[in-house]
Order: sequence, then C-alpha cells, then structure tokens
Amino acid sequence: MISPEVLVVFFSLAAAATWGAADFGGGFATKRASVYSVVIITQAVGLFLLPFLALYFSEEFPPMNGMFWGFVAGVAGSLGLLALYHALSIGKMGVAAPVSAVVTVALPVVYGAFNEGLPAGHQIAGFVIGIGAMWLISSTGEKGELKKQDLIYPLLAGVGFGLFFISVDLFSESAVFWPLTVAKISAVVVILGFALLRKSASVPSKDVLPLIILAGFFDTVGNLFFALASQAGRLDIATVIASLYPGSTVLLAWLLLKERMSSMQWVGVVLALAAIVLISL
Repeated sequence: MISPEVLVVFFSLAAAATWGAADFGGGFATKRASVYSVVIITQAVGLFLLPFLALYFSEEFPPMNGMFWGFVAGVAGSLGLLALYHALSIGKMGVAAPVSAVVTVALPVVYGAFNEGLPAGHQIAGFVIGIGAMWLISSTGEKGELKKQDLIYPLLAGVGFGLFFISVDLFSESAVFWPLTVAKISAVVVILGFALLRKSASVPSKDVLPLIILAGFFDTVGNLFFALASQAGRLDIATVIASLYPGSTVLLAWLLLKERMSSMQWVGVVLALAAIVLISL
C-alpha cells in the first residue's frame, strides 16, 4: 500500500505539472483571444468534466459545509486571478508574479502549522527553498523603483490564491468532484460579471478554441490532483510542491517555443528540485 506521504508528493507534483501546462496553453491562447474569454472558457470546461466524473465514480453529494467551501474556493481563486491580471497590467511584472506566488504559499503554510503542527525540520527547509525557487522562476529580472501600489494587487492576488488552497483542503475530506463543480460555477460567475462590466469579453475564433479547451482540461485536472493531495496529507506540503507549477510553464515554453530561460530561472528550477527532495524525505 502506498503511504500518504508518497501520495501527497505524487499528487502535488501532478498538480504542478498540469497547472503549468494549463498556464502554458492559456497564455499562448491569450495572444490570439481576449484574456477574459480565455479564462471564462477554461473555467467553464470544468462544469462539464467534473459532474461527469462525479457521476462516473458515484461520488455522494457532500454536506452543505463542503459545498460552501467549494463556493469560497471559486470566489477566492477568481478574485485572486483578477487581482493578478490587474497587477500585471498596471505594475511591474517582475514584482507582481513572485510576490503573489510567495503570499499564495505563506497562507496555507501558516494555516497548516496551526492546524496540523509544524512539519519536520528538513521539510521546513524545503519550504524555504521552494519559496525562493518560486520567486526566481516567476521573476523577470525587471528593475526600477518599487512603489507601494506595486505590491497591493499582488498581495491581494496571493491572499485569493492562498484562500483557494485552504478552502480546497476544507472540503476535500468529504468530497472532491461536486465541491470543485461549485467552485467552477462561482468562478465563472465572478469572472464573467467582471468581464461584462469591463466590456472585455469576446467570442474567440474557432482556430484557438481547441487550445483554450485543452488548457481548461489541464486546469481542471490540476485542481483534482491538488484536492487529492490535500486529502492524502498535509496542506502545507501539497501547497508548496503544487505551487512550483511556474517551473513547468517555463520549461514547456523552453522546450516547445524555444523561449530563452534566464539564468535566474534555471537556478529556480534547480532549487525547486532540491525543495521537492527535502520535502519528500
């Protein structure tokens, strides 16, 4: 029988890989379609896939508490996404992405410490190295004067994503597919409402639609893997490893699009591997 410690690492790595693939596909699609259209459709894919899986595996409908946390996960995650996009549009990209990534991890780690106690010393070291890896992988190396407004929206984005992870942990004990379905519904409603207010949504062309749907598939599967990881073991371990997904994105861009990775990003990838080893021991 596979131990919970192995399962949480396996599912977290699977979440990182699939989320990275989703970001790669979604990012590529945004070059040919509206950002809001891409995000709405990728979230909507889960509305078809998740109920099908729930029925196929005969998952019982969870108590209202589980559905509530599914709703919170969708709202928090979508607001975090909107805050991050706003931060990237008005501030420094080299600050917005890494700051939001660090805050995203910090909240579940603190929550896990209070809820489950401190992890082993080598795992704490892995957390610290993993956070450093996230910063290096996400950073663009952009320089310049840092202003307070450059931090507000990245911090809000990190809080939203962190609450998403915590909410998934709170519902994953009772069910996975149905709460994630509710999360997708609430996320679509929030993002669609914001897009309509901004008048930013448009129907993507047929040639890019398959790529968006594929990104949505990977995003949904990543959510499932993370829910299974938090179900199998500690939330802080699941969060730190799964949050290394930007490494998957930049590696895919390097392999498939021949995009150049900076020396800082390569160091970040190496540190990410070291963090995974330490956390897994």
